[in-house]
Amino acid sequence: MGAPRKTKLLPYLLVAPTLLFVLVFTLLPLGEALVGSLFKQRLNIPKFQDPVFFGLGNFADLFGDPDFLQVLANTGLYVVLFVPLSLAAALGLALLVEEKLRGIAWFRLALFHPTVLPLVSAATVWMFFFTPEYGLWNQALHLLGYSGPQNWTGNPALALGSLVLVAFWKNVGFFMLFFLAGLQNLDRSALEAARLDGAGGFRMLRTIVLPLIRRQTVFVTSIAFIGAFQTVDHVFVLTQGGPSGSSSLLLFHLWQVRFERLNVGQGDAVTVLLVAVLLAFTVTNFFWGEHREK
Repeated sequence: MGAPRKTKLLPYLLVAPTLLFVLVFTLLPLGEALVGSLFKQRLNIPKFQDPVFFGLGNFADLFGDPDFLQVLANTGLYVVLFVPLSLAAALGLALLVEEKLRGIAWFRLALFHPTVLPLVSAATVWMFFFTPEYGLWNQALHLLGYSGPQNWTGNPALALGSLVLVAFWKNVGFFMLFFLAGLQNLDRSALEAARLDGAGGFRMLRTIVLPLIRRQTVFVTSIAFIGAFQTVDHVFVLTQGGPSGSSSLLLFHLWQVRFERLNVGQGDAVTVLLVAVLLAFTVTNFFWGEHREK
C-alpha cells in the first residue's frame, strides 16, 4: 500500500522546488506590484511617503503623460524592428550552417560568440563603432564618399536604430541555435521526396521546413519578444534614453520612475503593464502555434 502512494507523491516532490521558486520570486512580487499600483507613494515627497489609496490613478497618470506615450511608441517600434529581423536572420543563418561542410563548426562558433558576451560589454564594444569622429561606421561612410560624420547615438533619428543593431548582433546567434536544432531533427525522407517532386528551395522552405519547425519558431518568437521588452543594459551604456527620450524603452523608463523619481506606485503600475503585455503575447503565441499545428 505504501509504494503506490509514494509513486503518486513523487511528481509533486520533483516540481516542488520549481513551484517554490516561482512563488517566491515571481508570483509574490507580482502580487505586491499589483497591490502597490493602486496606491500613491512618492519617497521624495514627505506627504506621500506612506501609501495612499489611489485606485487606477497611477495608470491614468501614465497614459496622460506624453513622455510615457513616447516610451510606448519607442518600445513598439523597437520590438517591430528587432523581432522579425532577428528571426529572419537567425533562420537564414541556421539554413546556411546546417550543411555538413568542412570547418562549418568554426563558422557556427563565430556566429554564436556574441551571445556569450555580457550586454554591457557588447554595448561598450559598439560605442567604438558609433563614436562620431573616429568610429568604424563613420570611417566606412567616409570610404564610401560620405564626408560628414554621423552621431549615431546622439541623433534622435538614429539612436533607436543603433540599439536595435546592437541587440540584433548580440542575439541572432542565440536564436540561430534553436532553429538549427529543429532543422537537424527534420525527417530527411520528406525533404528528399519534395526534391524528387521538383519542389524548389523557397517552396520547400514554405510548405515543409517552416511547418515542421513550428514549435521552435513559437519558442524563439516568445523569447525574442520578451527579450526585446527586457532591453535596458545597452540603453544605459549607449544612449541613457536620449536624445530627448527618443531611445527610452519601457524597462529603462521603469527604472527611472522607480529609482530616480522614487515614484513607487507608478513604478508598480509600469511593472503590471509590462507583465500583462508579455503574458498576453506569450499565451496568444503559444495557443496560435498549437492551433496551427492541429
